[in-house]
Amino acid sequence: MGGGYAPIDPPDKEEEERPSLLPAVEGVRLADAPILILVYFHTAIRAEIAELRRVAISAAADEKSESQLRELVVELSRRFEFLKLVYKYHCAAEDEVVFLALDAHVKNVACTYALEHESIDLLFDSVFCCLNALEESENISKELLELVFCIGTTQSSICKHMLKEEKQVFPLLLNQFSSQEQASLVWQFIGSIPVILLQDFLPWMISFFLPDEQEEITNFIKEVVPKEKSLQEVVVSSLGKKHQTAFGLHTVFAKGVRPLDGPSSINGKFKFHFIRRPLGWKKVCGFQTNVENSPVDGLLLWHGAIQKDLKEILLELHQIKKSSCFLNLDFIVLRLKFLADVLIFYSNALDKFFYPVLIDVSNIQLSLPIQHLNIVSHIDQLQYLLYYNDRKGIQPNEFVEKLRQKLESFVMNVDKQFSLQEKEVFPVISKNCSREMQQQLLCMSIHVLPLGLLKCVVTWFAAHLSEDESRSILRIISQGSSLIDKPFASLLLEWFHIAYSGKTSVESFRRDLEKMFNSRCSSLPEPIEEEAESSSLLSDILLCKGSKSKLIKPLFVNKGKKGFSFSSGGFHGTKHFETSYCSEINLHVFSPKMIRDLYSFPNFPGEKSCVHSSIDEPIPMDLIFFFHRALKKDLDYLVLGSAQLAENVGFLTEFSQRFHLIQFLYQIHSDAEDEVAFPALEAKGKLRNISHSYTLDHKLEVENFSRISLILDEMDKLLITSSTGESIMPDRVVKHQQLCLHLQETCKSMHKLLSDHVHREEVELWPLFRECFSLEEQEKIIGSMLGRTGAGILQDMIPWLMASLTPDEQQAVMSLWRKATRNTMFDEWLGEWLEGHKIAKAVKESTATARTADPLEIISTYLPKVLDEQEAICDNFLGVSSIGADSELLGKSKIDDKLKDFEEDNCPDCLGLFSKRNDKRGNEADDLVTSEPGQKFQVTEKSGQCKHLQTMSQEDLEAAIRRVSSDTSVDPERKSHVMQNLLMSRWILKQQIYNLEVNKSNNGEEIPGQHPSYRDPLKLVFGCKHYKRNCKLFAPCCNQLYSCIHCHDEVADHSLDRKSVTKMMCMKCLIIQPIGSTCSTDSCNNLSMGKYYCKICKLFDDEREIYHCPYCNLCRVGKGLAIDYFHCMNCNACMSRSLSLHICREKSFEDNCPICHEDIFTSTAPVKALPCGHLMHSVCFQDYTCTHYTCPICSKSLGDMQVYFRMLDALLVEEKIPDEYQVRTQVILCNDCEKKGTAPFHWLYHKCSNCGSYNTRLL
Repeated sequence: MGGGYAPIDPPDKEEEERPSLLPAVEGVRLADAPILILVYFHTAIRAEIAELRRVAISAAADEKSESQLRELVVELSRRFEFLKLVYKYHCAAEDEVVFLALDAHVKNVACTYALEHESIDLLFDSVFCCLNALEESENISKELLELVFCIGTTQSSICKHMLKEEKQVFPLLLNQFSSQEQASLVWQFIGSIPVILLQDFLPWMISFFLPDEQEEITNFIKEVVPKEKSLQEVVVSSLGKKHQTAFGLHTVFAKGVRPLDGPSSINGKFKFHFIRRPLGWKKVCGFQTNVENSPVDGLLLWHGAIQKDLKEILLELHQIKKSSCFLNLDFIVLRLKFLADVLIFYSNALDKFFYPVLIDVSNIQLSLPIQHLNIVSHIDQLQYLLYYNDRKGIQPNEFVEKLRQKLESFVMNVDKQFSLQEKEVFPVISKNCSREMQQQLLCMSIHVLPLGLLKCVVTWFAAHLSEDESRSILRIISQGSSLIDKPFASLLLEWFHIAYSGKTSVESFRRDLEKMFNSRCSSLPEPIEEEAESSSLLSDILLCKGSKSKLIKPLFVNKGKKGFSFSSGGFHGTKHFETSYCSEINLHVFSPKMIRDLYSFPNFPGEKSCVHSSIDEPIPMDLIFFFHRALKKDLDYLVLGSAQLAENVGFLTEFSQRFHLIQFLYQIHSDAEDEVAFPALEAKGKLRNISHSYTLDHKLEVENFSRISLILDEMDKLLITSSTGESIMPDRVVKHQQLCLHLQETCKSMHKLLSDHVHREEVELWPLFRECFSLEEQEKIIGSMLGRTGAGILQDMIPWLMASLTPDEQQAVMSLWRKATRNTMFDEWLGEWLEGHKIAKAVKESTATARTADPLEIISTYLPKVLDEQEAICDNFLGVSSIGADSELLGKSKIDDKLKDFEEDNCPDCLGLFSKRNDKRGNEADDLVTSEPGQKFQVTEKSGQCKHLQTMSQEDLEAAIRRVSSDTSVDPERKSHVMQNLLMSRWILKQQIYNLEVNKSNNGEEIPGQHPSYRDPLKLVFGCKHYKRNCKLFAPCCNQLYSCIHCHDEVADHSLDRKSVTKMMCMKCLIIQPIGSTCSTDSCNNLSMGKYYCKICKLFDDEREIYHCPYCNLCRVGKGLAIDYFHCMNCNACMSRSLSLHICREKSFEDNCPICHEDIFTSTAPVKALPCGHLMHSVCFQDYTCTHYTCPICSKSLGDMQVYFRMLDALLVEEKIPDEYQVRTQVILCNDCEKKGTAPFHWLYHKCSNCGSYNTRLL
């Protein structure tokens, strides 16, 4: 069994080589930055999961017997259970302690990482599913390979997440918190971990470091633990214990934590019972003990304390409901949270220690675990009510009534559970287990509690005991000290003595509960003004204890206090740092579903159905969601396609093209988010820092794309080497297989990372865009993103995007696109591009089906038989000569198979786009017609229908198409071809007639301009004074050849319409031919007409950097949009990126220059933007400012005129005004500040009293 696949080389994951600390804090000591202990945990987690992956890779490479496979599954299951438990506590501590503390200082950082924790948690479940499948599948090799992929995906996600935290979160923590505050946060984390796990977590973590680092960690933890000698000894002693990864108690504990379990089938196949007995206990069958002196009977006191508290709390709720006095409700909630935590840990101890021993000594299977699950579900329901954070509008009476009803049901279930334990469990254990074993069970049960909670539990429990009961408990702890850790026993004795002596006041106990259970959200209704009344179960218990009551001041009255002291969550000052336990950490571990329900995000409106949510009321930001939809679809393609490469080597080219398209478009999308969308969101004051994590994602995802690209390059080199004719060596086959597996694993990892990234954006960010921005602001954001997208990119993006959408969604996208670009020429560009694309597609299909047949002959039998005698004239005219009409419609590019199903359903604007999807950029359908020997347009006597084609109505054409469609004798492929030719018949006829006319002119007389033109006097460089190029354009309006459109316009009395230009002449061979990027004659051997060619503008250039703007629908000089220019959708102009902040005027570039009145939009002269937002040519500006300093349109100053205005001030001071005018004033309007005012009388100069400008006019 097993084996069969070549070993997978571990990918060059840079995460595995990460240093243990951040470079920025590499020299910082733990004592100075305690929070870095979490980075040490990062290093340990990285090393552990890397080792687990290596184990899986080794297993996939070797043959495994059934027993070896079983051992492998057991080992991996245990180690992954432990790793998941460590990671779960680590994430919970970050979510509930570290991130919340940081959020009080730096907003909007923690939320994203909490979302990532949730997604990573699900990856562990997928690993357990793979382990489960190993036992069920017959193809072990395949399942082992899938396990390796799954572990690799988990590794990539965890390492990327931790790397982002180290880059963003930890530097903020070091800057915002003192070392003392950091140490307090770390102690909350340590104090919230159960002792039984802490004794394995810490040794496991430090085992990955060198001795010097281990010593530093040990000294650091001594400093973090509160200054209690016994407590420090307990924590430090756990560091000295040897970590056991195979059969440690952590596995047993983790197995019972419901959210951390692997699939249940694993537990069924591999029985995780007590394989060994910890701490050397022994089973003493038949050993009779005195029930009264049985240590396990101490649990009866425990039951009594819990039941007593619950019932008295229930009674207090009844009293609150009757009196409507809600002031003490806050402390009731605190006590219920405390008791819920106590019950959870107690139930876990029973499940992990008592029930297995019971089954072992009695050889029977009881129903207790089922009952236990029932009580756990009731605890979850009660906690959900206690922690529920959304009670706005709920009246206090209603909340008390819900809590009372829930608590009544809960008390009944607890009584039932305890009764079953006291009747069926404790007597059997007491009868069959020695006293030492019972003491050990009790002591191990205490180990299940976290240290931070244990002290409060001891205080609470001691308050319920009489003196005799207290002595018995102290005696059990003292006698059990030899069976458990002596430091831990000493700590218990010390705390119990303090609690029993009454040194802990009720007020102190209450403050401890407030610190531990003060949740991150409001737990109660709005504050209510009530007079305080004292009522507390714990105070009553302490008061009834004789002499001890004198030491305690039962004060639970908050004098002068209004409202609930517990209703406010979050962090207030430094009080939060004083606590040693966080209840929510264990809620994440034991009740993850409740946590998700409490703190869940609202669903993104597009998640369920775009048709129902986004299409009915599409808004501009929905374009982002549609892009995500297409991206997810292509990520699925990459995963499926990478799996095919091992069997189909020929698929590599197509896969590479598709991958590079995805890589290119995603980079464009990421840059647009980083440069436009995210800054706009963070400009909202309350949303600052919210997008930094996603920017880090984009940078790390570039590395993932690059990694896949390198793998594809290696595969391509291997394929080229193999195709040179050399014999295929076995090592090349192995290498190819390894690369395929490596590629598949990397694609799966990237699929997970990108999918999670997109999901988090949709859950967290895009709803904020909907809420925080108006539709106009959203249009501006989308317009700015599109304004950085060039024509070439759009020609790839639009077909790619439309292919993943339904027709309704396509209509919505195009509608939103048009609204964002309504001030531009985008519609014109789109129409011209689509028209050329439709023609190219039709030509490709027609030439592919019947390359030698005359299209007019094909359709002639379906045209109406209505010919008059004059048709012979047309036949004779067209039949004169067909010599030289050597032309063929080209366009040989890949057409996606899916397009055939798309053509009838897609929106009209999107038809014809999809064949572009896999074409190379630059190899578009530019060359619609090229010459090739043997392929001719034949317009002869056989084409007798030609004149009728020119005069027939649209109804006749539709009738002919219907006749073709209903003709059952024609096969579907030919029927499609004939219908296509019918649709293109007029265009085909015009092409044939035009070619004949051109050839006739060539054979008869020379067309004017049919000679080369040169750019230089030596006649070495083809072109003209405007452009360097190798062709001339044929102007149909003049029937002449010109070097460029500008050359035509300079000598003619009219302008040449670029759309009418369809022919060019190569200046090397002087052959007139259809316009294209290269010469189509054989003699020129595909001579390029220019490095740059635009089929829309009919522009060629061989020396400058030029780009076509799809929003201007013109070619402009520059590197391109998003490189050195962007298009402002409001101004409708391409601007330098340095002008991203400018005065925006709608369609300002569509005006004429106010000086020379030339159209600015199409002008080739440089344009000057004035401070007021108006425009004029730079040359005009220089001439105009010689005599004027105000805008000729709005009269505002053209620049900073302060120097000139001070000169006028000096002039007016020296100038004397006649006495009769000195007291007179004049009303003026300032052209600069647009405010009215008064100025002293003057016949020329009037100074504005508001801004000091002399650019004013009299009113």
